[in-house]
Amino acid sequence: MSTLQQHIEEKHFSHRMNGLRAAVLGANDGIISVVSLLIGVMASGADKHTLMLVGLGALIAGALSMAAGEYVSVKSQADTEQADLAIERAALEEKWDEEVQELAEIYQARGVSKDTALAVARELMAHDALRAHAINELGLTDTHSPRPWQAAAFSAAAFMAGGIVPVLLALGLPNELLWVLAASSLVLLFALGALASWAGGARLMPGGMRVMVWGAFAMLATYLIGRAFGVEGGV
Repeated sequence: MSTLQQHIEEKHFSHRMNGLRAAVLGANDGIISVVSLLIGVMASGADKHTLMLVGLGALIAGALSMAAGEYVSVKSQADTEQADLAIERAALEEKWDEEVQELAEIYQARGVSKDTALAVARELMAHDALRAHAINELGLTDTHSPRPWQAAAFSAAAFMAGGIVPVLLALGLPNELLWVLAASSLVLLFALGALASWAGGARLMPGGMRVMVWGAFAMLATYLIGRAFGVEGGV
């Protein structure tokens, strides 16, 4: 098999990053935020009705917050990229020769000879000048182009999917079995982190461990707060 064929058949993972980032962040936050809140409330000795209200409130508010935050963040990135493209479009209309030279110098900096770099720059710009500069000068590609609504939807759905599990467990468990809720949530966090690492082509164990450790810190903090300020007669 030729080197070119091997390159064509290589499996890459960067095309997954937009959706993967939003999904992992949403599910991760759903589990950690909701389970930490529930553990704190359970540790205070609250009843099941209170747990239900807290759990549902955390799910709805958290999902909407994730969606809004992700949309604003990604939309701001998209607006910035569009502004950069507008500047580049104007430069191409006013200073074509300078832009050709600029693109050629970019290729020269990468190790291409001067004559070849100039020829490549001219051919690329004759085909699609704005795209050539967007990729090589601004670092913008279709693969990583921001999609605000997609990111918002992924985040909200992932938050709900992650957060619903500890809510159901909390409603079905007595407060005395608080450790079961914590342990099961830590297992879920580890699995989520490992899955994200696998999807991104990274090592499973480090990805799972870092998510689980941060989740454990959050649960411990809310547990201690719940115990310290719990209702009289609580566990």
